[in-house]
Amino acid sequence: MLEVEGLETSYDMIKALKGVSLSALSGKLTCILGPNGAGKSTLLFTLAGILNSDRGKVIFDGEDISNQKTSDLVEKGLALVPENRLIFPHLTVKENLQAGAYSRLAKERVKVEEDISAMYARFPVLKERSSQLGGTMSGGEQQMLAVARALMSKPKLLLMDEPSVGLAPMIVNEIFSIIKQLNAEGISIVLVEQNAAKALEIGDYFYLLDQGKQIFGGSREAILKENIIKKAYLGESTG
Repeated sequence: MLEVEGLETSYDMIKALKGVSLSALSGKLTCILGPNGAGKSTLLFTLAGILNSDRGKVIFDGEDISNQKTSDLVEKGLALVPENRLIFPHLTVKENLQAGAYSRLAKERVKVEEDISAMYARFPVLKERSSQLGGTMSGGEQQMLAVARALMSKPKLLLMDEPSVGLAPMIVNEIFSIIKQLNAEGISIVLVEQNAAKALEIGDYFYLLDQGKQIFGGSREAILKENIIKKAYLGESTG
């Protein structure tokens, strides 16, 4: 579904990605791990069209989508759940969900309303808070809203950036259960996560970045066998 070939991206004049290559298979949950500053978020920003790459290719469903606009990528089936949620704080929950379907609103208004109802069924707390401003919700509720907003674009591939950041352990468990369920329903996911232990519970394939370079790619069994996570200074996340 997604092929990344020799990707190089600069951020603030610094080479943040140095020849990263990876594959994300249809229907699978692919995890990107690594210490702070490894280039994980830069990778997702590049895939989502927020940052332009200096070199390399991004192939999605057989099409070269390198450096295309974010709005075009959303229409092609990519959606990003950004780090720290970044919901619209001065919009209501329902308005945030409508914003997630902006590319569909003009042509599919009735279907969009049906999809909002489906999000309320999936996340009952959002129905309870439908008229509440997004910025007044708790961190966990905002994370659910961010996921639901992304799902409103009907993505083929969901990009998720550090969904556990700033959340209490109980809420982290709930969010990861949601991610696992979405993947079980057939949604392909690329997950960037600092909490390696949680990612190892649900991921199918793993890539490890360090200082902008890919130092591992393989299955859960392979990454555990090689004990490479601790070598990349993630000991606290795995303990």
